[in-house]
Amino acid sequence: MQTRLNYAKLSPAAFQAMLGFSQSLEESSLGKSLMELLFLRVSQINGCAFCIDMHGYALKQMGESFQRLNSLAFWRDAPCFSERERAALAWAETLTNVASSRAPQDLYLALQAHFNEHEIADLGFAIAAINAWNRIAIGFDQAVALRAA
Repeated sequence: MQTRLNYAKLSPAAFQAMLGFSQSLEESSLGKSLMELLFLRVSQINGCAFCIDMHGYALKQMGESFQRLNSLAFWRDAPCFSERERAALAWAETLTNVASSRAPQDLYLALQAHFNEHEIADLGFAIAAINAWNRIAIGFDQAVALRAA
């Protein structure tokens, strides 16, 4: 597959704004590992091969176990995720599928047991960011550069 067009070069201001938006979350108290798990799960849902490769690789480089990476698609049934991660993953899934899920109150309330209000806001922005990147990468057939194991 070949990328349809070089969106970063053609719309540099928009691309830089999206990069800035994403980079603004890097210092979040959510932690890089949790954010990467969310990015990978949302990318799985959206079917974004480029982002699945990128975030799976980042998690592997951070020392994430094969078991957790392999279990992420069925995290509800896998015992290797903490309650904090489960609440965040449920929220990521419901916001990714917001047209049908409508972001139910029970999932929002479940976040409050594990995250403060600032972190919940950061979760929302992180989920919005990865959904935007997925749509750009999928829409423009972003080429996947599969990394060596």
